[in-house]
Amino acid sequence: MGDLLAGLTEALRMIVTLDTELIEITLRSLRVTLTALVIACAIGLPLGGWLAVRRFRMRRAVIATMNALIGLPPVVVGLVVYLMLSRSGPLGVLGLLFTPTAMIVAQVIIITPLIASIAHQAMRDLWSTYHDLLISMNATRTQRIMTLLLDGRRALLTAALAGFGRAIGEVGAIMIVGGNIDGMTRVLTTAIALETGRGDFALALGLGIVLIALALIVSWASHWALRTERQGTW
Repeated sequence: MGDLLAGLTEALRMIVTLDTELIEITLRSLRVTLTALVIACAIGLPLGGWLAVRRFRMRRAVIATMNALIGLPPVVVGLVVYLMLSRSGPLGVLGLLFTPTAMIVAQVIIITPLIASIAHQAMRDLWSTYHDLLISMNATRTQRIMTLLLDGRRALLTAALAGFGRAIGEVGAIMIVGGNIDGMTRVLTTAIALETGRGDFALALGLGIVLIALALIVSWASHWALRTERQGTW
């Protein structure tokens, strides 16, 4: 109980005083996670829509594989990305290992299947509703996908928020490919792991509170932007 109270006190102190290290780590966490989220959404949302409207022989296998990848262990993703970006790896010449870019790559791989799967479920239900109408209008495949994405934007917001939540809380893969380097690749989750290992539970709890608050703020801001609570549109 004492550690919890100390953590709350430390978190409040860091927030009120705008602690330089906390702000730096928080902004880096947001930059890495939001960049990964934008890339993952650019891949996952159209993929989910395409799988909803397209029929081909291996479609069921592709969907099953995509759903299975949701449970892909993050540490395995981190290991694979590490091997790809290491000096002896095929992409080692780029010098991306232990940089924010490597962390973004790992997060994109982790959250894209999740976003695509949720988007596919939402788009599949919408496609069953709009199928006859869009076919009768002779809409192209691209137009069909764009219509589904636009009309299902609230469900897609849920997919994006799920991806954000998983990415912002990721630590295993990030630690492997980022190295938790102070001033370069240290983010909230890796900082929490570091301070816990050092026995500084108060600071670790403070960082954890900031992490939770950050996720809540992004969620609230997203729902407010889409007016999901107005006019019975929740």
